[in-house]
Amino acid sequence: MSERNTFADFIRRIRDGEEQAAADLVRQYEPLIRREVRLHLEDQRLGRLLDSMDICQSVLASFFVRTAAGQYDLDRPEQLVQLLVTMARNKLVSQGRRQQRHKRDFRQTVAGGDLLDRVQDDSPSPSEMAAGKELWQRFQAGLSDEERRLVELRGQGLAWAEVANRLGGTAQARRMQLARALDRISETLGLDEASDE
Repeated sequence: MSERNTFADFIRRIRDGEEQAAADLVRQYEPLIRREVRLHLEDQRLGRLLDSMDICQSVLASFFVRTAAGQYDLDRPEQLVQLLVTMARNKLVSQGRRQQRHKRDFRQTVAGGDLLDRVQDDSPSPSEMAAGKELWQRFQAGLSDEERRLVELRGQGLAWAEVANRLGGTAQARRMQLARALDRISETLGLDEASDE
């Protein structure tokens, strides 16, 4: 099997919520995400509040949901790496902005403070949630019937043009409809402070 087919199968298995594929993704890409966060965590005061694992878990949870919903068209491992790096950077920026909005005095906040208490909890890891379908079920509950149909068609492997032919509208309009739904529900579930793309 070629590398391209192997990667396509890997992404398909992740979309299907296969536990081993989720665990493989976490094992292979978690160090990359954490390294990216540590490299870009320039404000050391913010670094006392956030751990690279916090951002990494948020990236992975968001990635699993959005991949299962068919938002991403990934053909090569390099695209996956670029996507995960971009998501990590965006989440880090979002956390920094959140702290600025709250106008926290970093000098009075110590590691393990209320931010970490909110971010770190006893919830299942992203791979456990993906495998157990818990997160996916919560996500699906927030979709309208039309949005569920979009997700279903993308899950069948249909390209955006084919989805538009079946449901009407344009491929770009249907892609944006799904992206907006994913942003809305991800925010509700606390997966995204802001859009990842």
